[in-house]
Amino acid sequence: MDQNLGIATAGVPTIIIGNHALVGEDQIRDQLVQVIIEEQALPAGEANGTVNITAAKNCPGTFTTLTIPLVIFCAGVDSINPCAFTVLIILLLSIIALQSRRQVLMVGITYIAAVFLFYFISGIGVLSFVHVSGVSSLIALAAAIIAIVLGVVNIIEAAIKKEGFILAIPESKKPVIERYIMTATLPAAFVLGVLVGIFELPCTGGIYLTILSLMSSTLTLSEGIPYLLLYNFIFILPLILILLAVVIGIPPERVNAWRLENRRKLRFAIGVAMILVGVFIIVGPLIM
Repeated sequence: MDQNLGIATAGVPTIIIGNHALVGEDQIRDQLVQVIIEEQALPAGEANGTVNITAAKNCPGTFTTLTIPLVIFCAGVDSINPCAFTVLIILLLSIIALQSRRQVLMVGITYIAAVFLFYFISGIGVLSFVHVSGVSSLIALAAAIIAIVLGVVNIIEAAIKKEGFILAIPESKKPVIERYIMTATLPAAFVLGVLVGIFELPCTGGIYLTILSLMSSTLTLSEGIPYLLLYNFIFILPLILILLAVVIGIPPERVNAWRLENRRKLRFAIGVAMILVGVFIIVGPLIM
């Protein structure tokens, strides 16, 4: 039936009425009455299936087609994350002179793995909640609006501030992070990665929520896991590159100097990209 009706992504529940297929609770809730009216208005011959069969369009208001390029782009934007960059670089600065390259590598890997696991497990939790709640379209719209607002804030801050950014790790939480940085053991590095994952959500969390909402609109939980793995691998990729650069001999001071020199540019780029993602999610149906 999916093949005959041209349904690219199957889902539950699905309702088939005459020449229309409604997939998912959002489409059924929003379009069922109109489809019934249209089917009742058709001549008897057409209602029996002698016309071309087409699946119903996506629920208007949000763009619900999830593609790998869209996931890669959003993850790439999310990965340019000043919060995670800063903590990793400061961690490496504090241990590079005290420990061997192998120990530095192990501490760095532990930190990055903790960031990955926190984001991945959080993604599964949000995806499960959205599936259960059945309001994926509303959450996608809200996430798109949040992404636009955060993008505007990033652009304004990049234009008028050199430090003390609003969308950053809160000042009140920095002593906690600094305490784990000074410890620099593997367990401390893991806890540090989790804490950074929690505290950095204001930086670019709107993009992640948007992608999770789109996943819930088109994929089951098991189908969404490969997309989550891909997203979060790209998210930590810059952290991996920074760690490898330091391990092979590039001084972390040079990396930190580059971060400080370009942090306003990074925030501006993140802001523009977040606005583009949010606008695309909202106006995508009109364009398509």
